Amino acid sequence: MDALELARKLQEEATCSICLDYFTDPVMTACGHNFCRECIRLTWEKAKGRKGGRKRRGSFPCPECRELSPQRNLRPNRLLTKVAEMARRHPALQSRDLCRVHQELLKLFCEDDQSPICVVCRESREHRPHRVVPIEEAVQEYKLKLEADMGYLREEMMKTGKLQAREKQTVAEWQVKVNEHKQRILLEFEKMGLLLLEKEQCLLQALKQEEDEVVARLRESTATLERRSHALERLLLPLEDRDEHTPLQMLQDMKELLSRKNSLSIQYPEATPTVLRTVCRVPGQIEVLKSFQEDVVPDPTTAYPYLLLYESRLRRYLTAPLEGVPHSKDRFLAYPCAVGRETFSAGRHYWEVGMNLTGDALWALGVCRDNVNRRDRVPKSPENGFWVVQLCKGKKYLPVTSAPAPVTLAEPPSHVGVFLDFEAGDVSFYNLKDGSHLHTYTQPEFSGPLQPFFCLGAPKSGQMVVSTVTLWVKG
Repeated sequence: MDALELARKLQEEATCSICLDYFTDPVMTACGHNFCRECIRLTWEKAKGRKGGRKRRGSFPCPECRELSPQRNLRPNRLLTKVAEMARRHPALQSRDLCRVHQELLKLFCEDDQSPICVVCRESREHRPHRVVPIEEAVQEYKLKLEADMGYLREEMMKTGKLQAREKQTVAEWQVKVNEHKQRILLEFEKMGLLLLEKEQCLLQALKQEEDEVVARLRESTATLERRSHALERLLLPLEDRDEHTPLQMLQDMKELLSRKNSLSIQYPEATPTVLRTVCRVPGQIEVLKSFQEDVVPDPTTAYPYLLLYESRLRRYLTAPLEGVPHSKDRFLAYPCAVGRETFSAGRHYWEVGMNLTGDALWALGVCRDNVNRRDRVPKSPENGFWVVQLCKGKKYLPVTSAPAPVTLAEPPSHVGVFLDFEAGDVSFYNLKDGSHLHTYTQPEFSGPLQPFFCLGAPKSGQMVVSTVTLWVKG
């Protein structure tokens, strides 16, 4: 018997017939067969549950010979414990070198399944049609393949390493570039802040100079009137005193007294104009507001029956005079007005309105609450849900409010920008011709959703252009 066969015999003797692995804590039954203690215990535990599994109380059948054996008679087999340990350590009996099914040495390699097999597996139905070669031949063949694969993988690892290094360098360069751009942004905004601060100081200085000039003229006019008042008072007192004298005393020196009044030349100072010439214009503000620009379009279903809307992009009228047709609750009946299709209840929004006006133009634009009175004539004021500005007779640009001094423009604006900041409670208006600020309404908050508002006062007032829609009143 050769060494390999002897090793196989040793393996058989050291293998439990239940778990087919080397013995662990082996015990011997009364009939002389050996099993792992845990294996025989579990086997007999399962036998307890089977009907008729025990033939005699306290005895169980041997899994090998079926002879009954009292469970308490299991004896440890210390010698077999040592044999199992020797088998585990034997180099020729490592589990990876043996077929798990047949416990034979793995001497062949199945190329179809790409796995080692034993001689018994080779004759099995599963492997009989497969291409099988000796382990030694397969090792040489696959060793060359593995070397080629290892070479390829080493090259790929080198490429990957270079790419990793390049990506790390790219990340570092990108971060440097981003930081430089960040610093540039900060510097540019700081520069812009300085320019705006200089512009602010210039505007405030110009306003202060204008204020001082007007105040000086007003004070000079006040002083002139005060001197005139004192002079008149000096002339009045002698006349009042004469009124209390006797008739003879009153008539004395009458000629001289009357000559004073006739020689009096009263010249009152001209009224000092108080229209502000300093324009509030922030450089770049309109460009910033344009980032919030909306495509605002008037809603034809809300338009006054004789307010015509023409869509230039579609080249068609959106509205036509409605005669004898019932009007919906959304349509304006008191003014030539319309609102936008959009309803704003949050955020910042900006839109522009162009105007081709006549000399006697009447118009108003801004925002209104979505539930304003559309059937009756009411003042277009914040109390009634309107935050608008209007131009009357081509000269006076009036914010509709109780402010005592409305803004007066030298000429009506041809384009007006409207900016709504809903959360801030602001509605601002800008002259797009020069970027100057016209007026701002400010309140703590808006009580409900708002809509863009447009109004032309009368026929022949001109035209109003909103996005691609032109509005005018039919005459």
